[in-house]
Amino acid sequence: MAEAAVAPASKRLESLDFIRGCALFGILIMNIVGMGLGPAYDNPTVMGGDTGINLWTWFVVNVTFEGTQRGLFSILFGAGVILLTSRMEATGRPDSADIYFRRNLWLIAFGLFNAWILLWGGDILYFYGLTALFLFAFRKLSGKRLLALGVASFVLGAAWTGLDTVNLLNLHDRAVVAEKVPAAKRTEEQKKTIEEWKEESRGGPPPAIVEKLKRENTAGYTSALQVRAPRIAESQSWWAYRYFFDIFGMMMIGMALFKLGVLTLEAKTRTYVAMMVGGYAIGFPLNIYEANWIMSHGFSGLAYHQANITYDFARLAQTTGHLGLLGLFLKSGLFSWFRRSMAAVGRMALTNYLTHSVVALTIFVLLGYWGTFERHQLYYIVFSIWAVQIVLSPIWLKHFHFGPVEWLWRYLTYGKAPPFRKKSDPPALDILAVPAE
Repeated sequence: MAEAAVAPASKRLESLDFIRGCALFGILIMNIVGMGLGPAYDNPTVMGGDTGINLWTWFVVNVTFEGTQRGLFSILFGAGVILLTSRMEATGRPDSADIYFRRNLWLIAFGLFNAWILLWGGDILYFYGLTALFLFAFRKLSGKRLLALGVASFVLGAAWTGLDTVNLLNLHDRAVVAEKVPAAKRTEEQKKTIEEWKEESRGGPPPAIVEKLKRENTAGYTSALQVRAPRIAESQSWWAYRYFFDIFGMMMIGMALFKLGVLTLEAKTRTYVAMMVGGYAIGFPLNIYEANWIMSHGFSGLAYHQANITYDFARLAQTTGHLGLLGLFLKSGLFSWFRRSMAAVGRMALTNYLTHSVVALTIFVLLGYWGTFERHQLYYIVFSIWAVQIVLSPIWLKHFHFGPVEWLWRYLTYGKAPPFRKKSDPPALDILAVPAE
């Protein structure tokens, strides 16, 4: 097996690192609610506060970030596939395919660790490693073909969501008709329809269940594992299948945008302006409409299903807008210190991402604060994590070639230990340190 090589930092694309760092911080904005308030992730009436600053927090976060950060992550991962495979193939490595597949199998293992040991049911590493196994065969396609296939896959995933939503709305209509029939005259099918809709229409679990979840999630590690295990198992089986086309499509789009020069800042400025203006012109109005619809209908399950019809298209549009905005910022050359710091965060994305889970496990499970904080208070934790990681990441990379988990990942991929601590060498980088959140 070939020795793990280290590529000069000059070959690194700061744009990918920077955007990945931003996406890493952005995804914590979303994840922190699931980590600390569980079933209140979508519905603030469940717990954590649904008035005043807590309601505004829900509104702003959902309108601005919901679904877009995992979209950015998926796009960057796709770009990383092209970056990795093209560099390996350019050097004539005969084991390029072995490295690629072994690398992603280990990413799946990291995802299993994040979910089952660190108890984060919202892990994305497992899904990314699994989906990446299907990307290798498409790496030689042109940017335009990749973009077409990516959009088609995403639309297929959105159509699946739309079909689910239509079926649920039809169930609602049948339940309304059934409820008009006197209870004594209802058929078994009508009774079943009513019960099915009651289950689907809940905007969140009832208070008694919420209190039970709080007791179980704060009764120690073993108790938390037991209560979370069914959801984790469902997530890593059915949901991996259910959302494959969404993730695969976004990754293909990322592969395309890399080949087309958008993610490497080779595109013209007007391209990023068009992405930002067009994406936000579609995404923000749709997201605001969806959030207002849900609020005006009391966060009912029916309102969520109705708002879900436009969700995927709003998410794709707004992700495009975010990408355009970040591209414009990078091309402007402003705040070079901030760019470098965020790029360092992105270079250590795997380490930093798993650190989020460690912090959440410590605070919400081991210290027993699950379900305790109000929604807006969770963001004090987020801002604290941001501050620590944006300071420590560049300091760490002044002394080491990789983040600790990145180093381990590379060691497992190659079977040989790469250089870790820097000596007097110029800054260096692993050619495999590509988007892998």
